[in-house]
Amino acid sequence: MQLKNPRLHLPVFFLFFTISVSASGIDSIMQQLDKTLLKKEYYMKKKYSKIRELKRNVGKYTLSQDNTSLYHCYMALLEEYKSFKYDSAYYYLEQAKSRAFILKNPDFIARTRIKEGFVLLSSGLFKEAIDTLNSVDVNRLKQDGKFDLYSIKARAYYDLADYNKDQRYNIHYVQLGNQNLQEALALVKPNTNKYWATESLKRMKQQDWKGAEFAFSYWINNFDLPAGYYGIATSSLGYIYSERGFTEKAIEYLALAAIADIKNATKETVALRNVANELFKLGYLEKANRYINLAMDDATFYDARHRKIEISTILPIIEKAQLNKVKDQNDRLEKIVILLTLLAIIIIVFLVIIFKQLKEKNAARKAMAASYTQLQDMNKNLGEANIIKQEYIAYFIKATSDFINKIDHIQKSTIHNIIAKKTTEVIAALKRYNVKEERENLFRQFDEVFLKLFPTYVNDFNELFPPESRTQIKKGELLNTEMRIFALFRLGIQDGNQIADFMELSVSTIYTYKTRIKSKSSFRDSFEQKIMDIKTI
Repeated sequence: MQLKNPRLHLPVFFLFFTISVSASGIDSIMQQLDKTLLKKEYYMKKKYSKIRELKRNVGKYTLSQDNTSLYHCYMALLEEYKSFKYDSAYYYLEQAKSRAFILKNPDFIARTRIKEGFVLLSSGLFKEAIDTLNSVDVNRLKQDGKFDLYSIKARAYYDLADYNKDQRYNIHYVQLGNQNLQEALALVKPNTNKYWATESLKRMKQQDWKGAEFAFSYWINNFDLPAGYYGIATSSLGYIYSERGFTEKAIEYLALAAIADIKNATKETVALRNVANELFKLGYLEKANRYINLAMDDATFYDARHRKIEISTILPIIEKAQLNKVKDQNDRLEKIVILLTLLAIIIIVFLVIIFKQLKEKNAARKAMAASYTQLQDMNKNLGEANIIKQEYIAYFIKATSDFINKIDHIQKSTIHNIIAKKTTEVIAALKRYNVKEERENLFRQFDEVFLKLFPTYVNDFNELFPPESRTQIKKGELLNTEMRIFALFRLGIQDGNQIADFMELSVSTIYTYKTRIKSKSSFRDSFEQKIMDIKTI
């Protein structure tokens, strides 16, 4: 007895979907379907995991040569594959059948033939399925075996009628299906899942739409339905609502059936195909196109011949409607693009005018800014030149004064000694004045004044060279010859002759110094400019 408390209604597994349907309608159930489709691979992995476990048992029972356990294991694998993949289902059916013949068990043999009929009709081989089912001796079957035989024969005739769609034959097939279903109904206890599955189907096939709606609704709301039964019940309710013209209700229940099929990894199914068909009626072309292609993928995966043919009749219609919709959208977009292009051209014309005006203003502003910058640079250079001039005027006044005083002292001393006829002392006095020492003293005074003006000169000069080529100042020196040459250059004395006279060197020697120094620098092409960029105080 599977009747449960009516207050509990659906199993926990499916309760969420029914509540959501009543609350949110088509958009909500479509979102749930799409979310479930995203997890399709996850449910496939679960299915394969269960199959792998059963296959491990096959290996174990094969080693122990336990044919009875092998038969049951092969039948379990058949159950997993029967609505999942046709060729694998048939393979394990044959394995179970061979074990049944080895065991010489009539019940096992009959059961495999019944299952074989189910697998054949699921693949669209209706004649072969019916012939196989008719070969089973019903009198040798137990009651549950008889129920399975009659219910599967009923489905075979119903599916053949749906596939045939010829009024000359399909009514007869439905009648044969009804006869077998009536036989099956007599073999089950009332108020069980099998009873309501059979009773609901019978009412639906007799086109008693209200009675079938009541039966399926009662079954769903008052019994714990396994996942497979839930998919059948909701799919059938969706079909009933579609036949009665309640398209939105049909979509809701067909989507629930599709969700159940995805979670159960059922590939031999019509729910997703029917969802696509109903969505097509309401104009949901994009979703309809997506779902019908997914349904074709499932039918191809299972190798359900009749399902592929059925889908093939709908698929081109939906795809054509989708293409027409896309074409209409493209036509509208083309018109919008033309309008936008015209507007863009008008805007571009205005922008060109504005841009020209702004360009003229910017040019004037830039010219003013350049003049201002140039003026600042000139003021800065003048300020710097003024500081240098003041320092070196003071330096050369002092140096000239010292030089005149020395000349005066030498003159007076020489005249006095000549008058006194002290020629030896004159010569000694003149020898006391060393020109080299005087020049070195001149250089030292020059260096002191220059470094006072450019205190970072030595560091800035060395920064222009790689570490291995930097100059080391000798103890007691402030600048060496190379630095002094470019110190003069920094002060604006850039004529080679003037530098040579001051340094008491030849012009070619000055040129050699400059060339050698620049060749070592990291800034060969802009060395002089880098020297000029060294800042004063």
